[in-house]
Amino acid sequence: MDNRAIGVFDSGLGGLSVVRRLVTLLPNENIVYFGDTGRVPYGTRSAETIRRYTEQDCRFLLGQDVKCIIAACGTVSSVAADVLTRLPVPAMGVVQPTASAALRATKNGCIGVLGTGATVHSGAFHKALSESERDVQVFATACPLFVSLVESGWIERDNEATVAVARRYLQPLIEQQVDTVVLGCTHFPLLSPILADILGDGVTLIDSGEACAKACAELLREHDALARCDEGSCRFFVSDRPHDFGELAARFLGRPVGECVEEIKWDGDEG
Repeated sequence: MDNRAIGVFDSGLGGLSVVRRLVTLLPNENIVYFGDTGRVPYGTRSAETIRRYTEQDCRFLLGQDVKCIIAACGTVSSVAADVLTRLPVPAMGVVQPTASAALRATKNGCIGVLGTGATVHSGAFHKALSESERDVQVFATACPLFVSLVESGWIERDNEATVAVARRYLQPLIEQQVDTVVLGCTHFPLLSPILADILGDGVTLIDSGEACAKACAELLREHDALARCDEGSCRFFVSDRPHDFGELAARFLGRPVGECVEEIKWDGDEG
């Protein structure tokens, strides 16, 4: 038993899709979430910068006495996974759990991956999917506009701009006849209705938030670290615009976050 919180971080709001799944799956757990809203997005940054930001984000969460850390960010999980292996608490990203879920779902072995530019260029999902014993083909597409569209709230099923962008990104995957598509950024599940409409009923979408939450639950069981709280709690920290975060977070969580959003300031050269 360990009643300390689960630490979750992302460059912005996307990681809240993991928090939402965690709250449903593990309602007794306390959660501390950090969204680096002052430096979003990570997906357009250099590998060196992403690694530096990851180290800082993890250091902040460790200062909150968390028992494990989830990098709820496809970019971090793809580019800076080695940072997570050096932490003093168990840590995980979204790549391996999501890839495993995709391998279980595919029937024809043709898997598409949607991610940020940094995620796609890293090849992390391709590597994770190709290392299995299954004969699979992986087709990755960078979707740099999706994060901005989601954080701008342009997620309605009939939003013409978002639908047009999604059609452009998905066309290569449709041509390759993929039957499974990995949502390799935790922002992307909010676009699931639009993506499903374009891809059709024969394609399974793999929600990285759901896959990661399930993997976290298993990790805590293995370490005998599940909480025994009567009811779990969530605390939210951001590096900029806490009011905006509070308003937008409801879209990811499906409920308001109230007044429990705090802003932190990086010291000196940490920005």
